[in-house]
Amino acid sequence: MSSKRICQIIKLKPECKDEYIQIHQQTWPAVLLALQRSNIIDYSIHYAERFDLLIATFKYTGSNYAEDMARIAEDPETRRWWAITDGMQESLVSGAQGSGGDVPWWLDLPEVFRFEGGSVE
Repeated sequence: MSSKRICQIIKLKPECKDEYIQIHQQTWPAVLLALQRSNIIDYSIHYAERFDLLIATFKYTGSNYAEDMARIAEDPETRRWWAITDGMQESLVSGAQGSGGDVPWWLDLPEVFRFEGGSVE
């Protein structure tokens, strides 16, 4: 089982910046457990204020990404969390209706470069 790194972006409504940052400072334990149970590690969200973009990165360490993402989407506490946070965001994906829907809410970005360290010589 190898890990897969994911990077995603979404637009944050500027008027929701403070609330979004505050709620993530106290992310609900059940939401974090749902991520953990679904093989998500090293999750972070960065804010590019100049562009009102949220940039999320995480590592997926499981063997069935679609199944694990569906498991997260079925979690009741995660769905409650998304009901709050989705209202603070604007998807960049055409046709997206919200987190956990048929069309992804966050836009996946392709990796174009990776350096993992080690000897360069």
